[in-house]
Amino acid sequence: MVDQAPRVAVVTGGGSGIGLATCKRLRREGFRLGVLDLDPAGASEAAADGLGLGVDVAVASEVSEAFAAVEETLGPVDVLINNAGITGSLEATRLHETPVDEWDRVMGVNVRGAYLCSRVALSSMVPRRSGHIITVASVAGMDPFPARSAYSVSKAAALLLARSIALDYAGDGIRSNAVCPGMAETPMTKWRLDQPDLRAAIETSIPIGRVAQPEEVAEAIALLASGRLAYMTGHGLVVDGGWSLR
Repeated sequence: MVDQAPRVAVVTGGGSGIGLATCKRLRREGFRLGVLDLDPAGASEAAADGLGLGVDVAVASEVSEAFAAVEETLGPVDVLINNAGITGSLEATRLHETPVDEWDRVMGVNVRGAYLCSRVALSSMVPRRSGHIITVASVAGMDPFPARSAYSVSKAAALLLARSIALDYAGDGIRSNAVCPGMAETPMTKWRLDQPDLRAAIETSIPIGRVAQPEEVAEAIALLASGRLAYMTGHGLVVDGGWSLR
């Protein structure tokens, strides 16, 4: 059964890229949005008539305050989309070359951020025995990208977090899934895709022959959020143009 709109969704990292495309898609589905992003202006624009807030998802107090504001303004959160994420340094580095502060920041946003947001959301969802958490992981969490250990490990953790939540909270009427994109054309990947030779090499490695547009990943997220896949939980939905089939 499809969930009834209007419902409330929180989207982290919703000010640009896949997050922004997801916000636009969910608004068309009738959701009211709480958008959390480091860029408060981007968050407000993405939220439209919802609530946009400047938030560092790696900071527990900021996350708690943001969720309280969303619930006070829009009502209880029905769907959380853990989308905020960073890749780390633009320069590819192997593990022994990765600075400790870079490792900590990537883990802080990609893992701690998803944990903090999920923890607060679950505190509200459990008493209502309803809710869905969707975490944007990556195919890098299934098959690591070369010289990107921090990012790959963080996305593996994000995927396992989604599965752990699914296992632990199914009895509370709460579902949890992940979306695992491949390479998508976003501000975060622009520096790579703007290099013609590098873009050609990337696209050659993808069976479909091109990178994803943010809207294509957003469609997968919106499908999960819609409730039309109500029997699905603990799943990692791969959206990679066949890259993981190599």
